[in-house]
Formats: sequence, C-alpha cells, structure tokens
Amino acid sequence: MLELLPCMGFGLLFGWHRPMWPERLAPPLVRFGVPLSIAGLVLRSGVHWDVLGAALLTLGLIGGSLLLLLWSLWHRWLPWGVTRLGAVTGNTGYFGVPVVLALLPPAGLAFAVIYDIIGSLITWTLGPPLISGARISGRSLVAHLACSPSVQGMALAVLLQLTPLAPVMASWLWWPARVVIVLALLLLGMRLGVMLRSGEVNARALQVLRPALLVKLLLLPAVMWTLAAITAQPLLVRDVLVLQAATPTAISVLLIAEASSRDVSEAAGLVFASTLLALFSVPLWWLLLQALG
Repeated sequence: MLELLPCMGFGLLFGWHRPMWPERLAPPLVRFGVPLSIAGLVLRSGVHWDVLGAALLTLGLIGGSLLLLLWSLWHRWLPWGVTRLGAVTGNTGYFGVPVVLALLPPAGLAFAVIYDIIGSLITWTLGPPLISGARISGRSLVAHLACSPSVQGMALAVLLQLTPLAPVMASWLWWPARVVIVLALLLLGMRLGVMLRSGEVNARALQVLRPALLVKLLLLPAVMWTLAAITAQPLLVRDVLVLQAATPTAISVLLIAEASSRDVSEAAGLVFASTLLALFSVPLWWLLLQALG
C-alpha cells in the first residue's frame, strides 16, 4: 500500500495534466523494462526443478482458461480481448509475491515466482495478438514468443546464471526490477487520470467489466484450489497457488493495450477495479485457506 497508493496518486495527477504521457511511456517500458524486471526476479528467487508441478498447474489453469474464453460463446460477457486476457492473468509480481512473503514461509516464494513466470510468458505471447485482433496461428505464436519480453528476460537470466557474476547481477537487477513495477503503477495512475478527465470512468463502464472481475477474483482461485486438491499438492504449494490465482488483473494487460492502442480504457478500468477489490478478496481467500487447513 505504501508503494501502490502514492504511485497511482502521482500518476493520476500526471495523466490529468499530461494526457499524452501514457502513450509515450508504455513502449519503452514494455521493450526494455519488462525483460529486466523478469530477469531480476528469476535471479533473485533461484527457481529450481522442485517447482515443476506448480508450473504445470499454472500452465493448465491460465492457458486452459484463456483457450476456453476464446470460445465465441463467452464473447457476449467478455467482449474485448483485454477482458478475456485480464480475467485469467494476475498481478503476481507486484501483488502476489508480497502477499506470499507476508503470509507464508519463505519456501513459498519460489512457487510464487514460477507462477509469475508462466503467467508472464502466456500474457506476452498470446496477449498482443489477442488484444490487437491479429489472427493467431502457429507461426504467429512462435514469432510472438520469440519477441516476448518475458522470453527475453528469461534468456537474460539463464545467460547470467551461467556466469560467475550471477550473485552480483541478482543484486544489481533487483532494484531496476522494482523501478519497473513503480513505473507500471505510475502508468496505471496516468491512464486513470486520462479516463477521469475525459469522463470514461463511471458506474456503467465498471458494470461492463463485472464478468471479468468475477472470473478473476472468484472463479479462477476456486479452480486452482480444485486442481491442487486433485493433484494432492502440499498445503504450502496449494496456498501459494490459490493466492496467486486470486491476485488482481496484471498490469501487463494495460501495458499491452497501451502499446497496441486498443481498448486502453477497458484495460485500465479492469486493472484498477480488480486491484481495489483484491484488497478485500485476497485476505478472505487466505482466511478460507486457513479455516480448511
């Protein structure tokens, strides 16, 4: 909260007085900031093979849910690409990881990081064509995967991990990674300032986002809970994965929308509303997990 509220507040003021700033900030933040952020997070956490089960569950939840929502039956309730993407991708890097650090033992951090990595790979591979409306094919997916900031960040982390400088770089890249998160929050505040100035934020606009909010904050963590129970995951892994699934919509959705110049207002509204609601829903999920052991 000490970072979230000031960043969004200053961003809102900037966006109100400088409405063109979000369009200028988003492209370099996506191009250079996201790879540095992911590389710093991976090097800092030290992900190992014991998180493979959590990675497969995360891939099944996010990837399977997104493929299901691409079915035309759901387009009536989730009419835009940003709502379909925002309903399944969570803000794990800024919201989910701190939640795990605050509520669970340190051993849970690696599982939260792998959830964030898998979610970022899916978001930055399928997100751009989904939001821009481009036709998705095998060749286009390979192209988007190669150009994905998440893949570039992972490749950078792997290269650095193979060098003797890995511990030093893990320390050096941690603060640039935090700066990227702060800039993303400022961007969210700027976009909200632009929306408030133009009158785009209102009860009717948020009501349209209700199905995406219900899926993201209630249905997705319930499905993850079910998957963790079916696969007999340890309690720590179950708690981490459910809390990550319950996080608000990823700020990456707004960054992709800004970079694509498509459905930016809907993306900003979804990120904003889900973040406010998650301040109440995530603690409730935590209490429910503790009550059921």
